[in-house]
Amino acid sequence: MKSVAIIMGSDSDLPVVEKAFAVCRDYGIPFAAHVFSAHRTPDAAADFAASAREKGVGVIIAAAGKAAHLAGALAARTTLPVIGIPVKSDALDGMDALLSTVQMPPGIPVATVAINGADNAAHLAAQILAVEDAELAARLAEKRRSMEKKVLAKDAALQEKLAQA
Repeated sequence: MKSVAIIMGSDSDLPVVEKAFAVCRDYGIPFAAHVFSAHRTPDAAADFAASAREKGVGVIIAAAGKAAHLAGALAARTTLPVIGIPVKSDALDGMDALLSTVQMPPGIPVATVAINGADNAAHLAAQILAVEDAELAARLAEKRRSMEKKVLAKDAALQEKLAQA
């Protein structure tokens, strides 16, 4: 199975991306995490992205706040799918990061999830990898069935409560 690379622009993004770690672990997806800055370590970030495919990476997840150029900088150096996680900051509640991540020029796409949406970034990475991995696709389908059962159980509990009122 190909791995997922989870790149943070700063170690302060760790509390956000830990949710992606948990999802990857839940699906049994190997992952590696690194701190690279598009602005402070541009060469290291570019080198990582350029060599990621040869290292067995199938998807890159990039989390960054404020200017949030990391996902785009990585996407510019690879043809692997890149998923951006805009990280909330104090200044503009993450809207600056969201817009910096989602507004990419034609030909250099970055899939973008919600502000602080690391769990969905990892779910999307799993879906991308599952295109060529039937076992992972089955785990994804089971997770969806599990979520459905939980929602239906909550509805049943609500209906019972309403019937007793």
